[in-house]
Amino acid sequence: MPQAARSSQSGQSAAITLLPIMVAVLAGFLIIGLALPVLPLHVKNDLGFGTFVVGLVAGAQFAASLVSRVWAGSFSDKHGAKQGVIVGLIAAVMSGLLYLLSLAFINAPVLSVAFLLVGRAILGGAESFIITAGVSWGLGLVDREHAGKVIAWVGTAMFAAMALGGPFGTTMFNSYGFASIAVATVAFPFLVLIAILRMPAVAPLPPRAHSALKSVLGSVWLPGLGAATASIGYCAILAFSSLFYSQQNWHPIWLAFTAFGVALIVARLIAGHLPDKFGGARVALIFVLVQTGGLLLIWLSRNVMFASVGAAVAGFGYSLVYPGLGVEAVRGTAPENRGLAMGIYTAFLDVAMAVGSPVLGWIADHVGLGAVFLASAIVVFCTAGIAVRLMQRSVPA
Repeated sequence: MPQAARSSQSGQSAAITLLPIMVAVLAGFLIIGLALPVLPLHVKNDLGFGTFVVGLVAGAQFAASLVSRVWAGSFSDKHGAKQGVIVGLIAAVMSGLLYLLSLAFINAPVLSVAFLLVGRAILGGAESFIITAGVSWGLGLVDREHAGKVIAWVGTAMFAAMALGGPFGTTMFNSYGFASIAVATVAFPFLVLIAILRMPAVAPLPPRAHSALKSVLGSVWLPGLGAATASIGYCAILAFSSLFYSQQNWHPIWLAFTAFGVALIVARLIAGHLPDKFGGARVALIFVLVQTGGLLLIWLSRNVMFASVGAAVAGFGYSLVYPGLGVEAVRGTAPENRGLAMGIYTAFLDVAMAVGSPVLGWIADHVGLGAVFLASAIVVFCTAGIAVRLMQRSVPA
């Protein structure tokens, strides 16, 4: 897309420009959300495997996502972000075909689960390409001053898809079995692939600044570390809120995650422009304090209402921490390397989720489930110090 063709977009025109990319991300993560609640049931009940294999099949996607993050970013920089999204969508279709192939061998459970494992791994790579290249594509289509909106709004599509996928996937599985999940995994990304083929691409920039991983990492590691510490709060609610509610005999047990997700989406829709207007680090500093307060409120709660309000406050706070720090990550790198920068930046979240879940689980085992939210609040609060450091770094000497 020629530079002259880029408009100095208002928030509304930027949203229109980004809408097809958001739809692509929505489709990519919707098929992940559809499978998450029902995959353990399929592996355990339909194929007859134990919890270890359930964990292996579920974890294959996330392991592949982490491994492929940097590759996805580098590919987008070298070949174009649109090509990266297309590769991701094609890989998602392939994963659905492998799901279907696994069902053809359901009477040979070992072979069936092997196809399922490969499909999950390919889906993890697809997710990396779709979200990393999608953000990079959005950054290329709109002016640099809208970087915060790109990261916030494209990420909102991801959270919306995960929130919608759970109930829809459960309903589909109960009515039509795992075959319906497999068909949806083929159909959704294929339809989006056809729809985006006519969208304008952003030509990859000359490779003079395709520098090296070390150079980009030097700019991204501090915002990435802040994103990782802030994401421990998300990890706590995602992994342990339903168990905590069940222990307290609070219903419905999914209310904390729903409150978190709805507040996050609303906040990004109404305030996604703030990092662009006031600076990513400054906005992250304010919102991480809100997130910390929400987690402390869950810890202190004695009834479901206050705990759910705490989850909503935490979601509202987290909503602009990740895009705010993402603006800092992009600001410190050359445009030629924005895909690699976003790949590395997103990988910090993967690491936080991979490390945070077992650590918080250990705390729950030894101190109690309520302590998970206190511990996560303390870790999230550390992000404030990182935001302050980034603000100091951005001030000219």
